[in-house]
Amino acid sequence: MAKKKVKKEEENESAGRTGDFGSAISALCEEKGISKEKVVETIEAALAAAYKKDYGKRGQNIRSEFDELTGGAKFFLVKEVVDETTREFPVEEEEVEDEKKKEKKGKVVEVSTDNFSDEERLTRYNAERDLTLEEAKKIKKDAKVGDIIEAELEQKSDYGRVAAQTAKQVIIQRIREAERDSMFEEYKNKEGEIISGVVQRVEGRNVFVDLGKSIGVLFPNEQIERENYRLGQRVKVYLQKVDVGTKGPGITLSRTNPDMVKKMFELEVPEIFAGTVEIKSIAREAGERTKIAVASTEDGIDPIGSCVGQKGTRVQAVIDELGGEKIDIVLWNEDVAKFISASLSPAKVLKVDIDEEKQEAVVSVLEDQLSLAIGKRGQNVRLAAKLTGWKIDIKGITAQNDTELETQKNTEEIQNDTELGTQNDTEVEVQKDTEAEETEE
Repeated sequence: MAKKKVKKEEENESAGRTGDFGSAISALCEEKGISKEKVVETIEAALAAAYKKDYGKRGQNIRSEFDELTGGAKFFLVKEVVDETTREFPVEEEEVEDEKKKEKKGKVVEVSTDNFSDEERLTRYNAERDLTLEEAKKIKKDAKVGDIIEAELEQKSDYGRVAAQTAKQVIIQRIREAERDSMFEEYKNKEGEIISGVVQRVEGRNVFVDLGKSIGVLFPNEQIERENYRLGQRVKVYLQKVDVGTKGPGITLSRTNPDMVKKMFELEVPEIFAGTVEIKSIAREAGERTKIAVASTEDGIDPIGSCVGQKGTRVQAVIDELGGEKIDIVLWNEDVAKFISASLSPAKVLKVDIDEEKQEAVVSVLEDQLSLAIGKRGQNVRLAAKLTGWKIDIKGITAQNDTELETQKNTEEIQNDTELGTQNDTEVEVQKDTEAEETEE
């Protein structure tokens, strides 16, 4: 009875150790954000390195298999089947020379390069990691060149301090690599998205933002002018680019990218997120002004009203996040003249003359609207040109010219009405003649 109790206690202790080990793996995976397979693979690599350090030989390729249930491991000596086409086999004379070289330790041996050919030499045969085809067929009858033959090794449980240190270093290095890869994949998938972060530090003009699992950098050319950042400040940034780095993913952030305004509207306006309202084009001068052209994909939906929101709540939320940047929302139109006229809002346009071949447009406005159409330092017309993709020239006309323009329009309308009336009179006379002929008959 006593022996049975001791056995049960040992089993319970081993089960407890296994359970603790499994929970430690799960905790590590959750903390570092890496998969369980990666952690198990790391443990196997560490065990193989420790086994080779204490019980293996130089040049051997040892693989281990970790058992999560028992906490034990199996070890295998891995060899590749080779022949003369894949390996360079040593000649007896070379073997004798190698032995002589080993005896002359500490002496400098000059090696002549005259005997080496320009062609790339094959890897030398190593009995510890290679098997000839004849030897492999003794183990496996259908073996062929390139096959991998594994032989199970004796299991060991006692390892020295150096082997344990080696295993520790392997685990630390592999876990760091897996963590870097995991973070890179995570943030790579978020490229072109808006993410929130906290300003961690400011070095010179570079601002480092803590994004949670990693840190991104906001370079001076990606910052809005006259915008100040303080430590601990929460900001929304546009994830512009993710590169592979030695200490983790190199994340470049931006607050000046035009797509940031587009993504902000997607977050604030459900119609844009759903696809019923579409942002056709966008032009931005960060910190100053932005123009966006919107259109509706469904009848009955006002695209401008959807973006503005009730009492301007939606557009105001975007403006506040961008530090008070002005935003003009205009209606996109397939008619180029109407689109250009709308893009110059808030200026009132009288006439638009377009040259499709040169992609140029001449816009006529009243003299008192000229400065409004051009904007401060030409900002309004510059943004309108970016928004439409056309070169725009603004021409101011006086009130007298405006009257002449209206008169010309009225004259054209009268002429059209006269022509239409004449056409109708002619149709009536023809109809009367036809009826008279029918009566005589």
